[in-house]
This record gives sequence, structure tokens and C-alpha cells, in this order.
Amino acid sequence: MGEFKHKKLKVWQTARELVKEVYAITGQFPTCERYGLADQLRRAVVSVPSNIAEGSCRESTLEFIHFLVIARGALSEVDTQLTLAEDLGYTTYSDSLQNDIENLSRQISNLVTHLRKKQQLSKPPTL
Repeated sequence: MGEFKHKKLKVWQTARELVKEVYAITGQFPTCERYGLADQLRRAVVSVPSNIAEGSCRESTLEFIHFLVIARGALSEVDTQLTLAEDLGYTTYSDSLQNDIENLSRQISNLVTHLRKKQQLSKPPTL
């Protein structure tokens, strides 16, 4: 069986590492948050590499871009939820983790830009 192409994408690999970081953090949340903010944060962070993977297997570049935009939105949710978790005293939203999230957001944006340029180059000229 061949390897899925998303596994070769640096952006997917980086998102996967972020999932591990967030799971470690949410594992330390109070038990009363197990089905609250911790669960919401975990779903949002898992959504990032999942949308990258799903989009990469779609039929068109435009569909891939659509899923990358969704992944970037989920990443914004993760940022917001980590900020809220810090506000509530559940964790410290470290500069290192914030940088990881910002870098991943840039990676996704750069891939979207690249794919949009590629998409425009593949269109036949209009008369």
C-alpha cells in the first residue's frame, strides 16, 4: 500500500507535533475540564492535521486550499483556547508554544499562496 502524500508535507508533520504538545498540556488540566475546555482544545488541534490530510487527497487544488483555510481557522481556535486556559489558570501559554502556532499558521498560509499561484499558472489564458 502506498503512502498518503500528506505524510510528506512539512506542514502536516508540524501540525502533528503540535497535537502532541497540546495533548500533554491538556492532560494536566483539572478533571472538571475533561469534557469542557480540554476536550474542545483537543478536538480543535486534531482538526489541523486532519484537514491538511483530507485536503491533500481531494480532487482539485482549490479543494486542498479550502481545507488548508479550515485548518488555519482551527489553529486560531487552538490559540484562543490556550489563551482562555491561561486566563483560567489551567496552564501557562508559553512563548515557545505561541511561536510554534504562529509558525504553523505561516506555513499553512505559505502553502495556500503557493497553491494559488500554481492554480493560476495552470489555467489556460483567456482571449
